[in-house]
Amino acid sequence: MTHPIWPLFDLRVRTPRLELRYLDDELATELALLSAKGIHDPSTMPFGLPWSDVASPELERNAMQFYWRNRAETTPNSWSIGLATIVDGTVVGTTALETTNFPTLREFGTGSWLGREFQGKGIGKEMRVATLQLGFLGFGAEHATTSAWHDNEPSLGVTRSLGYSAVGVRRQLRRADSDTMHLFEMSRADFVARLQRDDITLHGVAGCLPLLGLDAPNNSQ
Repeated sequence: MTHPIWPLFDLRVRTPRLELRYLDDELATELALLSAKGIHDPSTMPFGLPWSDVASPELERNAMQFYWRNRAETTPNSWSIGLATIVDGTVVGTTALETTNFPTLREFGTGSWLGREFQGKGIGKEMRVATLQLGFLGFGAEHATTSAWHDNEPSLGVTRSLGYSAVGVRRQLRRADSDTMHLFEMSRADFVARLQRDDITLHGVAGCLPLLGLDAPNNSQ
């Protein structure tokens, strides 16, 4: 069923293993509750912003506000599209496409997390490829970026296994200390040549394009 007002609610990406679904309030609630169960070892911080350091129930409330804010602030020039990752009917984590000035720059960044009980099973790699397919083939991006702390081996492993190009490092705060973030990029040409898959299907994309200031992408190359 097509949503009459907010077409992003119809957005889906399906692979043989999982489904990515745009966050409505029900999915956002499931993600907020999942985050409270734990995402990472408390002794480290995998995120650029230490949002997961907050205790429950403030953590869950902050998460809901974050998802609502991203929805409310969606414009053609600035958007963060959050998607729940669902495996066998269970919400296991989330992935997002984030960008500014996309109609001109055609570049998006990705970020994701999985609940601890679902890590180490290859889900992270599968949902990254699905996210890239949405960005490149659904929205017509030319470049994708991602980043990870120097010691975040699970994230770095996925990034390197998919063939991103390393483009540098930057120093930034990690909690209260300075640390090194590694930066990566992938071109549309590289994605199409090596990662594009026929068994990943996109649903509801066409209805979202006007909201994001986009025309239907040219996927002939």
